Amino acid sequence: LLGILSFPRNLINARDTRKGLAAAFRMWSEVSPFSFREVPRHVDSDLKIGFYSINHTDCLESLIHHCFDGTTGELAHAFFPPNGEIHFDDHEYWILGNTRFSWKKGVWLTDLVHVAAHEIGHALGLMHSLNPNALMHINATLTGKKTISQDEVWGIHRLYGCRDRLFMCPSWARKGFCETRRKLMKKHCPSTCDFCYKFPFPTVPPTLPPPRTKTKTVSEGRNVTFRCGQKIIHKKGKVYWYKDKELLEYSYPGYLSLNDDHMSIIANAINEGTYTCIVKKKERILTTYSWRIRLRH
Repeated sequence: LLGILSFPRNLINARDTRKGLAAAFRMWSEVSPFSFREVPRHVDSDLKIGFYSINHTDCLESLIHHCFDGTTGELAHAFFPPNGEIHFDDHEYWILGNTRFSWKKGVWLTDLVHVAAHEIGHALGLMHSLNPNALMHINATLTGKKTISQDEVWGIHRLYGCRDRLFMCPSWARKGFCETRRKLMKKHCPSTCDFCYKFPFPTVPPTLPPPRTKTKTVSEGRNVTFRCGQKIIHKKGKVYWYKDKELLEYSYPGYLSLNDDHMSIIANAINEGTYTCIVKKKERILTTYSWRIRLRH
């Protein structure tokens, strides 16, 4: 269930706002086990959507949300589950259609569907992708990528499982559709056709010596802390943290916390994976450690 708490004041009206948000949510319902339905604003909802001014306080309370800054710049932000909120900058000129500069108005016109689809991905639990062709890439708005790629599909499968969407999938598979109609079957019958791949992070791994890896199986919700290079840091080494070979740059409240010589995570489906710390002095690697985290089922 989703509730729209406020509407934009520039250009786009309430009807078109609903139309644009519906199109964005439809993109995700086609590749995930979720369906979305709007409810009146006074009804409790799983996702709350609103258009807000510069002085709303998210950026003062969160380390990962930049303040809204008027036209262009920060367009929107979303909270990871289970918070369920998406905020759009009400100073933007929202439209349905390609993002473009209006010489008549002298402002950028921003495609609501594109930005909403990106933020919905965050609200479902996806972080930014390093794949430049992915909708969840940090610069997707600039590159114009508007379709959900295999990268996002793998991410959703990793978080919520890979499931068939239609009851006739086994029958279609027996007719050979897994080979002859792959696009259709990837969309609706990924489990039956064995299209459920382990989610690969699309990045080039850093050139490192083989790290010492410890495996930990932990209960969901447990706080897990990794410590790295306390003594070496005093030799003016710098610590870099990676999750599944992706460089971590920010703390995400409720998910992970980065510090100089240690980091902490809350064990959940999103945070499963391998964490690596690399201590470097200039370009010389002083030490590496890795921890493989799995949930206890």
